[in-house]
Amino acid sequence: MFLQLKPACTQALTRIFRLSDQDLDQALSDEELSAFQKSCFGHPLAPQALEDVKRVVCKNVVGGVQDNRLTLDGFLFLNTLFIQRGRHETTWTILRRFGYSDSLELTADYLCPRLHVPPGCSTELNHRGYQFLQQVFEKHDQVSATTLVSPCPAKPLQCPATPAWFPLPVDVSTSLLPLPPPPAAFLTDAVPRASSLVTYLDVQRCLKHLGYLGYPTLCEQDSQAQAITVTREKRLDQEKGQTQRNVLMCKVVGARGVGKSSFLQAFLGHSLRAPIHVINTVLVSGQEKYLIVSAGSEIPIMLATSLDTACDVACLMFDGSDPASFAFCATVYKRHYMDGQTPCLFVSSKADLPAGVAPPGLSPGEFCRRHRLPAPTPFSCSGLAQPSTDIFTQLATMAAFPWVLAPRPWEEGGLPYTRALRVLITWLCWVGALRPTSTWLRGMLVAVGATVAAVLSFSLYRILMKSR
Repeated sequence: MFLQLKPACTQALTRIFRLSDQDLDQALSDEELSAFQKSCFGHPLAPQALEDVKRVVCKNVVGGVQDNRLTLDGFLFLNTLFIQRGRHETTWTILRRFGYSDSLELTADYLCPRLHVPPGCSTELNHRGYQFLQQVFEKHDQVSATTLVSPCPAKPLQCPATPAWFPLPVDVSTSLLPLPPPPAAFLTDAVPRASSLVTYLDVQRCLKHLGYLGYPTLCEQDSQAQAITVTREKRLDQEKGQTQRNVLMCKVVGARGVGKSSFLQAFLGHSLRAPIHVINTVLVSGQEKYLIVSAGSEIPIMLATSLDTACDVACLMFDGSDPASFAFCATVYKRHYMDGQTPCLFVSSKADLPAGVAPPGLSPGEFCRRHRLPAPTPFSCSGLAQPSTDIFTQLATMAAFPWVLAPRPWEEGGLPYTRALRVLITWLCWVGALRPTSTWLRGMLVAVGATVAAVLSFSLYRILMKSR
C-alpha cells in the first residue's frame, strides 16, 4: 500500500528542514545532516550511511539530491519512506524533537516553557539569546528592516505555521531606533533593541518566537527559557545600592498636552507618529544599558494600581508654561511614589516658552525641596538643533543607582551629612555624563569627589553607630 504524508506533516517537516538549513542554500549538506541526526537521535551519521541515504534518494526522486546535498523533496521522501517501511517512530522522533504534538501542532509546553517571574523582577535576554538572534538575522541579511517588526515577514524567515517575528504594535515598533538605519546598523542595533523591548514587555511572546525559530533544538538547550534571565527583585537592588539590570524602564507621567510624545521622540532623535514605548542605549558609568521610555495616556488617578506605575525610574512631566499642569504630577507622586521606592525626576517641558503664572500653593521647585527631590529639570524640543539627551542619561543613572535620591530612615532629622552625601552623589552622576572631550576634567572631579565621599561616609558611619 502506497502511503503519503498528510499536508500538516509535510508542513511541519518543511519547517524542520528550513531550520536545519543553516547556510540557507535550500539543501542540507553532509555537515547539516550530521548535526540534524545528532540533535534528533543523539549521534551523527557515519560517512557511509550518508552516502547510502543520498543514493536511495537519487534513485527515487528527481532533484532529491543536488550538488551532493539533500533537497527538501529528498528530505520529505525519506520520511515518507520511513513510514512506508513501518518506521513511524523515526519520523515521530524528528517531529517531537522540534516541538510537535500528536496533532502535528507545536505544543504549549514547547512554545511557552515554565518561567517563574516573581513580583518586582523583570525579564531580559541573556547572552545566549542575543547571540542566537544575532546569528539568525545575520544569516538573513537580505531581509528588509521591516521583517523585524512587520506582521508579514519576508520569505527567507517565513516558515509554515510560523507567525511573524515579534509582531509588535505599530505605535511601538515604528520608533525602535534612530532613522535612517543602514543595513549594518539594523543588525547591530535594531535586533538587540527590539528583542530587549519585547522580552521586557511580553516575555511569553519572546519565548514563543524563540521556539518558532528552533532555539531549543539548534542551540541544544532544554527550552528557550534558558535564553532568558530573570533579574533580581527590585527591593534587593535598593538594599545593595545598585541594580544588575541591563534593561531599565522609565515611565513618563503627565497630563495631556505636556509634551510626553515629543519627549519620547527626542530620545531617538527623530519625529514620528506618537509612540507608546521607545528603546535606546544609554551609557551609565561607562556601561551600556537599554532604557525603555514609556508614555501612555493619563493615568486614572483613582484607578491606577501599583502595576500601572511600576518602573525603575519615574519621569513626572509638567508644562513649564502652564504651572497648573504640575498638580497632576504632584498628585501622582503622592499616591504612588512618595514611599521613596522609585527614583523620581520632575521635568518641566516646553522650557523655551515663557513661564506661566503659578496658582496658589507650592511651586514645583518648593514641592521638590520639601520632598527632597532633585529640582525640576527643564526640557525643550523646539528649535533646529537636536534636543539634548543628557536628561535620559540622568534618568538611566537614577534607575541604575536607585538609592542615590531615595529618602532614608535616618534622614527624617535632616542630618547635614546625609544631605551633603546625596548632593555629592548626584554631582558624581553628572560628572559621569560629561563628554569624552572633558576626560581630564572628569578625572579631576572624580578624584576630588572620591576624597570628599570618603570623609562624609566615615562621618555618616560614626553617626549611625552612635544612634544604635
